[in-house]
Amino acid sequence: MAQIWLIRHGQTDWNVQGRWQGQTPDAPPLNATGVAQAHALAETLAQHAEQAAFQALYSSDLLRARQTAEIIALRLRLPVRLDPRLREVNLGAWEGMLGEDVALRYVAELDERKRNPVHSRPPQGETVFELAARVGQALDDIARAHPNGNVLVVSHGLAIATALCMANGTLLDQVFAHMPDNAALHVIAWRS
Repeated sequence: MAQIWLIRHGQTDWNVQGRWQGQTPDAPPLNATGVAQAHALAETLAQHAEQAAFQALYSSDLLRARQTAEIIALRLRLPVRLDPRLREVNLGAWEGMLGEDVALRYVAELDERKRNPVHSRPPQGETVFELAARVGQALDDIARAHPNGNVLVVSHGLAIATALCMANGTLLDQVFAHMPDNAALHVIAWRS
């Protein structure tokens, strides 16, 4: 069983603005706070590195996660292995929009999301169920590649929330209650 150290990327300006990022290539890089958060995480992880003996560092290929991973990688002297399955949920038409604008323009879709958080789909986006399936596959592959090892994984809020639910036996319909803050660190045991 692998120990997966889940890390949410550092802060971006869109996090501060309440803009929904998803997978859009237009999402901004880490802001100054996000860079500082990534450096602080790197120092925290360096303090654990001797005992944990991190075997690998995986990251979503989206810019904000990749930047966070690269800062950690420099401090820990580990290469970054990019895996697009670790991306955030595809929010389709909602990507780049302010949360308040989504609430005004997509009332019915957001109501459906509240009623059916696992299987509802943003227009042109993906469901929480689909997100959990691809994140679960990625973590299965990582755990098989590093049995009984400690592995760092840099990803995104909802992607990490699905992993936390799956690892802890929590129903996916509770996923939004498990959203980590920017630069949060959670350690889970993952059996492939």
